[in-house]
Amino acid sequence: MPRSLVTGGAGFLGSHLCEYLLQKGHQVIAMDNLLTGSIANIEHLQCEAFKFIKQDVTEYIYIAGEIDYVFHFASPASPLDYLQLPIQTLKVGALGTHKALGLAMAKNAGFLLASTSEVYGDPLIHPQKEDYWGNVNPVGPRGVYDEAKRFGEAITMAYHRHKGVNTKIVRIFNTYGPRMRPNDGRAIPAFVPQALRNEPITLFGDGSQTRSFCYVDDLIEGIHRLMMSDYHEPVNIGNPHEMTIREMAQAIIRLTGSKSEVVTRPLPVDDPKVRQPDITLARKLLGWEPRVALEEGLTRTIAWFRQVLPSSR
Repeated sequence: MPRSLVTGGAGFLGSHLCEYLLQKGHQVIAMDNLLTGSIANIEHLQCEAFKFIKQDVTEYIYIAGEIDYVFHFASPASPLDYLQLPIQTLKVGALGTHKALGLAMAKNAGFLLASTSEVYGDPLIHPQKEDYWGNVNPVGPRGVYDEAKRFGEAITMAYHRHKGVNTKIVRIFNTYGPRMRPNDGRAIPAFVPQALRNEPITLFGDGSQTRSFCYVDDLIEGIHRLMMSDYHEPVNIGNPHEMTIREMAQAIIRLTGSKSEVVTRPLPVDDPKVRQPDITLARKLLGWEPRVALEEGLTRTIAWFRQVLPSSR
């Protein structure tokens, strides 16, 4: 039975990864300081094969016994979070990645870094391929997240090249699904509660900026395939279906039957104008591509929000 550590295991993506690994027959240790994660995300996972450790991964990590895989997912991940927690975001990207890599090296374990499409910044190349170096403002308000992940990629490759650690890097594009926090500031978890309450849906800018949304189940399967591969360079995992933020708002209004109207607010500094993954490498290397259609994924996500939002039941 493989034994896996998931840092950030009580977060949105981390909790889904823990659940997937348990289904694959792993023993799973979830580590989280609960800064942005929640015990509610992993309560249903309680079993003999699952263990939770409350710890900040920027501190020394000690795990008794063998570890086969380390999945490093700890980090604030929404703009609202990392703008409010800039130093913690930088620390987990640097010190946290260093500590997790050290554990992987000590245990001779596979290591996977959850990186992000934000390493591409406000891209000048579209769609974004893995060989694009990005257009990032290192001193802008979003730089704390972008540069934390870019540093995380650099130290991960250094441990692979100079220490022989079996590392993987996934660049995650916009992902959605159950267990997103309603107040995390990202488009779908902001729009769905507003639509369910018939409140105005808030767009930043005119809504013409684009994103490519991947349902969480598809993403987690791709991440597992990458960990089990022999490839060490970064790989994009995301859904290449690109749409405007305004189109997403309209889709959510339609699927919820909402009476909400769309209102606009100023666009935040350095907000990317476009975002679309080139997943040619993931298709070729992993035989992976997303399968859950947008309407199906949104329907599942809306149903989850109806359950957890008291005023929407």
